[in-house]
Amino acid sequence: MHCFKINIIMSLFKTFTRFLFLTLILFTSSKNIVFADGGFPVRPGRLLIAPSVSYFFSSTQWDSTGVKKPFPNGGKYSSVGVTLYTEYGISRRFAAIVSVPYVYNNYMQNIAPRNTVTSGLTDMETGIRYYLANIDFVYYFSLQGTAVTPLYSNNASLGYGEEGAELKLAFSGTGTLFNRSTYFNAADGVRQYFGTNGPIQNRYSGTFGMTLDDDFKNQLSVSLSGINSFSDDKRFISGIPETNRNYSFIEASLSYGYSFTREIALYATGGKFLTGNNTSDGTIFSLAFIYRLDYR
Repeated sequence: MHCFKINIIMSLFKTFTRFLFLTLILFTSSKNIVFADGGFPVRPGRLLIAPSVSYFFSSTQWDSTGVKKPFPNGGKYSSVGVTLYTEYGISRRFAAIVSVPYVYNNYMQNIAPRNTVTSGLTDMETGIRYYLANIDFVYYFSLQGTAVTPLYSNNASLGYGEEGAELKLAFSGTGTLFNRSTYFNAADGVRQYFGTNGPIQNRYSGTFGMTLDDDFKNQLSVSLSGINSFSDDKRFISGIPETNRNYSFIEASLSYGYSFTREIALYATGGKFLTGNNTSDGTIFSLAFIYRLDYR
């Protein structure tokens, strides 16, 4: 009887999971890249290297009440970002993560100064991920601690210039839908910056992906993510989400991935901010190259 009850619970759990992410597909018409930020364990000795490039642009903003309006003085903002993300499986339970981003920001308007350009390294993130548990080796849970270290000083266009820390819980799993292999990642983290009016943030994301062929070479995924940032500093400084302290936004994105081999893959992603306050209304495109090496 005990085993019978467990089987019923597992069946209901799997049915609920499929229903939840079917709902997500219907809700989402289309910046998360699916290779990272999940609960799936990394094989010990495996090194994942993922350089990526992104392009973000915006000419409108949401004010503190969520009303969307153009930037003042015909302003337009664009940003090109290059990020190197690496992940290494230390053991069956632990993995190390490092992310180093570089950005080139350009803000244009029809009054002086007409063109403002800033560039440089932003906040490096280093973390340790611990794999908490799994259910039948289908569903996985992980906990990650991350340190945020600014690689710049006295440049408000690149970030807060403050140390920070984050604790994040992730839940991932696999399944089938319409005779195709599927997977999902769901994560929620709390980040605190340690400075004057340093914001505390809730960062969340959910991704559902599906293979498109029997060779597992083509895959499509949809994501929904967002940030709620809270601070006593309510100012809207520049329309760049990373530099405002009190803001929120929700973003939807659509990704296509192609695996050339088991070790090499390429991901293309397009994302759009759906709603927000005290932040810019942005659109983003990104391209990521994934390379996996095994040292054991």
